[in-house]
Amino acid sequence: MKRAQFARLPIEIFKPAIDIRYDDTEVVSHDSNSIPSTPVEHSSSILLLAGDAKVIGIDEAQFFDDNLPEVCIQLANKGIRVIVAGLDMDYQGRPFGPMPHLMAIAEDVTKVHAICVKCGAPANYSYRIAKDDKVVLLGEKESYEPRCRHCYYLWDEENEK
Repeated sequence: MKRAQFARLPIEIFKPAIDIRYDDTEVVSHDSNSIPSTPVEHSSSILLLAGDAKVIGIDEAQFFDDNLPEVCIQLANKGIRVIVAGLDMDYQGRPFGPMPHLMAIAEDVTKVHAICVKCGAPANYSYRIAKDDKVVLLGEKESYEPRCRHCYYLWDEENEK
């Protein structure tokens, strides 16, 4: 999105209204980079608020409703570049929200991995350290830690001995 801004393309960024962890209206990365966004309750609102944007960013897509893929298709069919970010799996290692559908219809998919806090390998799992079994639990480092497959599934068993 920053590249599109630099190129002076009209952009709009949307995030789910429930995500107020760092800021009510900005998308903020874990390393404190931020960019203004519009919080929305439902994915259909994105169509109404897209304006004359040539590039639309959607953050935390896993928290949106199941209509988000259709919204993205409609935007893309209008010639709008759509960039979607979100977790592909929940804390149980299961596909998360509309992400599987979005990944299937995307022209390009880039998986970005954190670093496993136990062994340093690429981490593609979010291990929940908070004692809560709700699928949607907004949290940061106090609630989750990144882990590789091995450490996600085997760390506790191996280190309880």
